[in-house]
Amino acid sequence: MTPTLRQCLLAEVLGTAFLLIFGTGAVVVDEQAHNLGHGGVAAAFGLIVLIIIQGLGHVSGAHVNPAVTIGFWAAGRFPGRRVLPYVLAQLVGAGLGSWAVRLLASPGSLLGATLPAHGAGQAFGVELGLTFWLMLVILRVTSSYYEQGLLVGLTISATVWLEALVGGPLSGASMNPARSLAPALLSGNFTAAWVYVAAPLAGVLLAVLADRLLQLKPVVGGPAST
Repeated sequence: MTPTLRQCLLAEVLGTAFLLIFGTGAVVVDEQAHNLGHGGVAAAFGLIVLIIIQGLGHVSGAHVNPAVTIGFWAAGRFPGRRVLPYVLAQLVGAGLGSWAVRLLASPGSLLGATLPAHGAGQAFGVELGLTFWLMLVILRVTSSYYEQGLLVGLTISATVWLEALVGGPLSGASMNPARSLAPALLSGNFTAAWVYVAAPLAGVLLAVLADRLLQLKPVVGGPAST
């Protein structure tokens, strides 16, 4: 049976909420206990992405990211009429997740907000590059050419884990406007917030272009055309 739009939106709310609860929650826990470290936080993001994909992917696709939804739409693999409802569901989920994290955070905590380490310009470049690679991997491994299943979730989550591990110290490795806007809103810190909206959107559009250039086409007169 095909999931209804209501079921898809519920899945996106839940998935994005738990992305924030376990991802940014790991940041807040490390602030208090100092026992996770940067590697532990990166692992938390990678693991929760894997769990969300495997648990909710068959319902909504487990986008949990407005940039990913827009990327799928730009690639012609997602209906335009569902883009706004999906994005709104993701923003609501992120807000709920960040609110839950706030209940555990110490006073003055930024709730896992993403902030540039060396200026907005560098952060923009890092976020653009990270989101480009994430979206390109997503598009490639979810194409009909590849076999679906656990390997898809592992590949995407490993990409998130690696990018958080390497890019986190520079920009926070958000790659997700909802993930960045929710902590910014609840903590009241909007430093370079535009970077974490504009760079992921630019990154996914570049990934869609690259994906089209990488798509295999049958050679005229070759075996595929006979």
